[in-house]
Amino acid sequence: MIDRVELAKFLRKRREALQPEDVGLPRGARRRTSGLRREEVAVLCHMSTDYYARLERERGPRPSSQLLASMAQGLHLSLDERDHLFRLAGHQAPERGGTGDHISPGLLRILDRLADTPAEIVTELGETLRQTPMGVALTGDTTRYSGPARSVGFRWFTDPSERLRYAPEEHAFLSRMYASGLRQTIGLRGPGSRAAYLAELLLERSEEFRRLWDEHEIGVRPHETKRFAHPEVGPLELTCQRLIDPGQAHSLLVYTAIPGTESYEKLHLLSVIGPRSPH
Repeated sequence: MIDRVELAKFLRKRREALQPEDVGLPRGARRRTSGLRREEVAVLCHMSTDYYARLERERGPRPSSQLLASMAQGLHLSLDERDHLFRLAGHQAPERGGTGDHISPGLLRILDRLADTPAEIVTELGETLRQTPMGVALTGDTTRYSGPARSVGFRWFTDPSERLRYAPEEHAFLSRMYASGLRQTIGLRGPGSRAAYLAELLLERSEEFRRLWDEHEIGVRPHETKRFAHPEVGPLELTCQRLIDPGQAHSLLVYTAIPGTESYEKLHLLSVIGPRSPH
């Protein structure tokens, strides 16, 4: 059963505790409130201002689990705070661990400060949860996929267009890396996991994956230098730094170029062009 009074209080306190700079918003000279405005939280949570305001006023319909997950992310809640939010709304809290999509506030704060840098937050299955604008300009909007296609490894073996943004000489290695990584994740999560389900689908659909799967290769790690074939600026060699959140098995990937190189100049050009390409 929903506890409207406590839910309203909790939402107000969390909103008032957030500052604009915490979520990548400009403060502005005329701001009078110490925290975020309701309309700002509504945008972050992907809901109408009226709906959110009614929740803070102890009114409105009971939020769904999907809406609560969006609110928890928009309000930059910790896992404990997210679970509390679900319980106040009368829902069971989601499971924690490698299969969760909730991004920790710490990773979000870092990502919000990387607006001029290609960066993304991904799950252990290579599902993109959030990208910077420059991240979209580099690889396309990879948050738009649903179902198994959310996983970059699944798309790699089933969608030929997925390989177009990567240098051809990297393709064989990336195929080995994705197959190896999926096998390692199954070993960690078990035969009934989402990773195991993806492997079953790929064994049915991809001859290349079946061949690599039979090799039982483990431990093929990503190269620090990644070579892209961008449709507008051409070849790019970028260094990829990875920051891991062990609580949710999420990774923040940040792509940079060595100053003075051709890739550095192209990355600057890409920041001017912006995310034009749909893929």
